[in-house]
Amino acid sequence: MTSELSTWPRLDYAAERGTYGTCHAIMQLLGKLPTRLLPWIPHSWHVAFRIDPRGYLSRPMPAGDARSFTVALDVRDTAVVVSCSDGARYSTGISGKSIAELRRDLGGVLAEAGLPAPLHGGPNEVPDPVLFYLDTKPREWDVDTATRLHEAFARADRVFTRFRSIYLGKSSPSHFFWGSFDLAVTRFSGRRAPPHPGGFPTLPDEVTRDAYSHEAISAGMWPGGGGVDEAAFYAYAYPSPDGLSETSVEPEGAYWHGDLGEFVLPYRIVAGSADPDATLIEFLQSTYDAAARLLDWPEDLVLSEVSYGKPVQQIGAG
Repeated sequence: MTSELSTWPRLDYAAERGTYGTCHAIMQLLGKLPTRLLPWIPHSWHVAFRIDPRGYLSRPMPAGDARSFTVALDVRDTAVVVSCSDGARYSTGISGKSIAELRRDLGGVLAEAGLPAPLHGGPNEVPDPVLFYLDTKPREWDVDTATRLHEAFARADRVFTRFRSIYLGKSSPSHFFWGSFDLAVTRFSGRRAPPHPGGFPTLPDEVTRDAYSHEAISAGMWPGGGGVDEAAFYAYAYPSPDGLSETSVEPEGAYWHGDLGEFVLPYRIVAGSADPDATLIEFLQSTYDAAARLLDWPEDLVLSEVSYGKPVQQIGAG
């Protein structure tokens, strides 16, 4: 039986894509700050945001020798919020603003706070990008839609974090990439991968090759677009082994998307199931098992259960 706590919010890509697009555009703008202010971490992990109880939060970024700050899209307050290590807090509203107006206002907030503001440039990983200062088109923002989207990401983040915890090899955190507008968690075998061909729109090939420098099996969630016109979960491997597309995975309703080269599970199947967390874990584990077997990854990297309150090494591999 589904409890009130485990109920996942409704998402409707066709009806709500305007607000999704605004959220994506805002995150593209905010994402330029960690990209330019933090040292490069392999696989671009420094640029990713994390899901927090109110929205999407950056890593702490330096502002000189003595101060640091974070930037967040707070969907509850409908604002971009800047929090400083000295206790100061600043915000600027987002409702009714174009991206050009938000860039101007956020730049003013950062200047007032004495913080760096490298907000130049434009979005990545999207076709036909428009520079931020030229993006003056009106933007939709519905608070209920933005809140439900964040809640869906938050529930997925909880499950992804559990899934990450049972893996003994190198793994990313569950974190949010603003370029592709998805939440993702990635496991690695430790072996080098062949150079990635690149070719993603407005994303330098050197960034893509850094992201896929080693064999990886990745899973994530995005709210729709790119050939899937509904919110969905995905899973893929790089390199993609022969036979993966013919492999059957769980749960019922998951399928191989030939154009994307990955498994897809519609969000509605997870949200509508009696136990959404268990249904999503089934997809994550099933797709990992399929790819890991075909890539001949070590079998002793996955634990048999989640550990709470004690080191995972005390639990045997499954």
